Amino acid sequence: TKMKVSVSVSLLLLCFVCRVKAVTIESCPLATGNLLRTEVEKTLTLTCITDEGIDPSNQNELQWFRNGARVNLAEENRWSRSSLCVQPVTKEDNGVVFICQLKGDASVNSSIEFDVQYPPDLNDTKEVFVEETSDVVLSCDVRANPPVTVAWKKDGEVLDLTSGSYKTTNNGITAQLSITKAKRDVHQGTYICEVNSSVYGIMGRTFNVTVEDKVLRFPVGPTIAGVVVVLCTIVFALISRRNKIIKCIKPN
Repeated sequence: TKMKVSVSVSLLLLCFVCRVKAVTIESCPLATGNLLRTEVEKTLTLTCITDEGIDPSNQNELQWFRNGARVNLAEENRWSRSSLCVQPVTKEDNGVVFICQLKGDASVNSSIEFDVQYPPDLNDTKEVFVEETSDVVLSCDVRANPPVTVAWKKDGEVLDLTSGSYKTTNNGITAQLSITKAKRDVHQGTYICEVNSSVYGIMGRTFNVTVEDKVLRFPVGPTIAGVVVVLCTIVFALISRRNKIIKCIKPN
């Protein structure tokens, strides 16, 4: 009796396995599990395949979704086997999830996520001019995958942020160094926003900061108004004097 029950259960499980439906996503390059690691400017190919458990005569139309938005497919690219080409890969593709599913049964699906690696957009030099006692902000784009560490240097030495009216911020996209009330003997020099990536190494942006003499500025509006008043006064004075002269030489 036990043997009959065991055989029956085995046959039941075998039949159940035979009825399992599934779709599989193959990628080029190969993914690790559901994660596909790549770099910007690369070309990726995704192929969705229905397995033998799906009846080839019914409900084998495939659908693709990119972050929940349906991807339009040509009629010949919907049945049993469907392919997508992502070219070129961009920064915005990082973290994107592609899902392939049966149109007739959304529970039968497979997904793959992109891990797009890219360095920050740096390695350039900027000339910065600031007047004495004015404020200035140095900025560099540190958006990268994997994330980078940031260090600020001045004239080749790690910047002492506890002195010289310095303040730094970094939100993972932009790193900034703020200088308050710039002084030539303290703040003039060459600054470097140095980033370190575990994948791309060390890179940075250079700022040549020049502190200039403060230029005295006069308010334009009040100055023009004052000039107009003075000119009007002179004109009226000349007219008044002319009238007096005419009266003096007028014959009796």
